[in-house]
Amino acid sequence: MTDTPASRVVEDRPSRGAVQAELTADAAAKRGRSSDLRPLTRLIPYIQRRPKDVAAAAIFLILAAAATLALPVAARALVDRGFATATPQAVNQWFLLLVAVALCMAVFSASRFYFVTKLGERVVADLRADVYDRLIGLSPSYFARVRTGEALSRLTVDATLIESLVGSSASIAIRNLVMLAGGLSMMVVTSLKLTFMVLLIIPLVLVPLFTIGRRVRALSTSAQDRVAEAAAEASESLDAVETVQAFGREDCARSRFRQAIETSFAAARRRIAARSLMTAVAIAIVFCGISFVLWEGTRSVLANSMTPGALTQFVILSVLTGSGVGALAEVWGDVQKAAGATQRLSEILDEVPEIAAPAQVVSFPAEAPGHVSFKDVAFAYPSDGERSALKGISFEVKPGQTVAIVGPSGAGKSTLFKLLLRYYDPAAGAIEVDGIDARDTDPIAWRHRFAYVSQNPDLFTGTAMDNILFGNEGATSDMAQNAARRAEAEPFILARLGGYDKAIGDRGRALSGGERQRLAIARALVRDAPVLLLDEATSALDAENERLVQKAFDEAMANRTTLVIAHRLATVQRADWIIVLDDGKVAEQGTHSELVAQGGLYAHLAKLQFETQTQA
Repeated sequence: MTDTPASRVVEDRPSRGAVQAELTADAAAKRGRSSDLRPLTRLIPYIQRRPKDVAAAAIFLILAAAATLALPVAARALVDRGFATATPQAVNQWFLLLVAVALCMAVFSASRFYFVTKLGERVVADLRADVYDRLIGLSPSYFARVRTGEALSRLTVDATLIESLVGSSASIAIRNLVMLAGGLSMMVVTSLKLTFMVLLIIPLVLVPLFTIGRRVRALSTSAQDRVAEAAAEASESLDAVETVQAFGREDCARSRFRQAIETSFAAARRRIAARSLMTAVAIAIVFCGISFVLWEGTRSVLANSMTPGALTQFVILSVLTGSGVGALAEVWGDVQKAAGATQRLSEILDEVPEIAAPAQVVSFPAEAPGHVSFKDVAFAYPSDGERSALKGISFEVKPGQTVAIVGPSGAGKSTLFKLLLRYYDPAAGAIEVDGIDARDTDPIAWRHRFAYVSQNPDLFTGTAMDNILFGNEGATSDMAQNAARRAEAEPFILARLGGYDKAIGDRGRALSGGERQRLAIARALVRDAPVLLLDEATSALDAENERLVQKAFDEAMANRTTLVIAHRLATVQRADWIIVLDDGKVAEQGTHSELVAQGGLYAHLAKLQFETQTQA
């Protein structure tokens, strides 16, 4: 009757290691779809939320670019007017002007950096919050398709790429575009002939920029995929660190992670090489061209068709313009990576929760007794194809009644609870609480009707009080302490942890199984819901604590509907009614004595397991 680790406890969620190849291929395919910059438009609403920061960033960006372009003008004046007069006063005057322009450029550039970086951080913080809001509301079927490590990679690595774009790369790109336009205009005014020569160089830069850029984009996507795989590999091993150590597989885990890291590094190295090549080609072409232009400009000065100051101004403008083109070459790779990252985050934001509130929500009455009904319910997990987990399930649990669910492994016991908690909706039939169909309610309001204690309860990093109050955000500390006393959790909270405000460690892993179970029971008690769901909640307690906690449950179950997935004889005998599942169907129903007398499946299971536990 006890579900094994490979049983339907995780029916809807296959092992991450078992599906690694399929998930990797799926993630790579999704990441490869971002072939243009249109996904970046998804960021516009986030940027529009911060108009003041955008305006400040734009103003200082323009001022910084203008100050930068003023430097060549100041340099021309210094050469033609300062040096030409050959007086120290004139030279000092024009040098002071040059310093003043440089100081303005420094102040404007620093202000631009502050507002642009602040905008990038704000946009990414809002985006991460929206992505997490969506992730936490998705049904388990999503996480059966996408590994947790992959989702976390999107939430962290991909969001950081967007932060780099909004808070840095976009500013660099816009600034250099402004400088490119302003610089070219000033170059035309300074010397049309030399400007024409410079313009001939630009196509030589753009062709390799776009050609190599496509390769950089593909390699960037591949590198990000490998990072996600390495993170998922580490997450899988660390989540099961006790099992890894119990079987002495630390070296194997290290080897697999090193292999994943080396694969990630190899992909990153190819991306770096391609991006370096793109930058080198662009800069080489630009500055070789500038050298040729400088040679031609020097001839013009010698021919007295151009002043030395004008040539100085043109050369500086050419360098600034060439640097702008080179910077655009570098930024282009960042823009492409951010486009891919935005596409991947958009996939999460566009994911539609399978369980959502209908247009017209039916509310529960203020006094809901907790009458549970299954009406010809059928269900199959999405990952199981056509194989049904439940077939035509019908039963009724009256208010205040305790019903035990028993059956062999894989019979569908855990699936019943998953449907009751609306992790999924049935494919056919209806589940009702107090006459209200689950599909007519808000999922959050529906789940508020239940308190749940799982067989392997999840605890959260924080204090004992935090974990108990997790069951009811409106509960007081006195209510939490009362629940802990009723669940026999207070003795170890005070003696071992040192109080309710002391941390329980990472996910409570330092606690024993019984201690974790009792904290989960306290969390369920403080919820004070009309329906209590227990997945063999006392299985991790010793005999004395089981007796005490069972007594607390007897008090908590008064006037409360209770369904318990039972594996122990004492639990079953206490139930008002027993439902026996087999192969997703109700095989038998009745009281303990009635079912034993029938000599059917229940009697067989009781003889094999329940009586063995009694003898033990």
